[in-house]
Amino acid sequence: MNERLSPYDAPELYDLMFEGLDFDIPFWLETGRKAGGPVLDVGCGTGRVLLPLLEAGVDADGVDLYEPMLERARQKAAARGFRPRLAVSNMRDFSLPRRYARVILAFNTFAHADTTEAQLSTLRSCHGHLQPGGAAVLHMSYPGPRYWAEPDGEPVMEIETVRAGDGHRFQMWDTRFKDVVRQSQRSEIEIRELDATGSPVASHRFQATQRWVYGFELELLFRLTGFARWEVFGGFAREPLERGDQQIIAWAWKA
Repeated sequence: MNERLSPYDAPELYDLMFEGLDFDIPFWLETGRKAGGPVLDVGCGTGRVLLPLLEAGVDADGVDLYEPMLERARQKAAARGFRPRLAVSNMRDFSLPRRYARVILAFNTFAHADTTEAQLSTLRSCHGHLQPGGAAVLHMSYPGPRYWAEPDGEPVMEIETVRAGDGHRFQMWDTRFKDVVRQSQRSEIEIRELDATGSPVASHRFQATQRWVYGFELELLFRLTGFARWEVFGGFAREPLERGDQQIIAWAWKA
């Protein structure tokens, strides 16, 4: 059994489990192409969003807390002929020399700011790296009633994938413990590796925490961190946020 603190310490497993996660890529490509300037991908990981942006001709940089994730992103980018600027830093207090037309936080990156101070610090850092008139854009799952009603402490298989070559199956099981008052979730994650016959080969265990926000709360965070205006939507097509089964897409502009 392989014990690690964070799933982001295992970039090969991360890519194996999430390589098919692309439902949001068209939105980020449109955001990048229309930015009118460089784009910073905060929490870029192994390049799930960053690499498609580069391939689309977008001038994009990345920042991430985990060096193993960035090293894999470098390797993947180099194989495609790119050498993006990648920096190891916490999203709460990063400091880069460039200023950007867009700073993006894709698929629940902002949920890893798990205290109010961390949320404020992250948004201040994003604001400080924007060009005048630039915008921060973030995407988060909405913590609706169905989410809070799900039972705690029960392993749920969220993803299963097959590795090409040896036919090994990899299953990601998430055991969640939610705190509705703190709007938080602690996950005990196990990635089980099974051979082609279904026999166990290895088990990789990780832990992660996330904190969710609601629309009005997010607006207050933008107000407190210096943004001039903002819009909070319920989906990628800018539909109104008015149901518990939607996604949060938020834009916040610097004056």
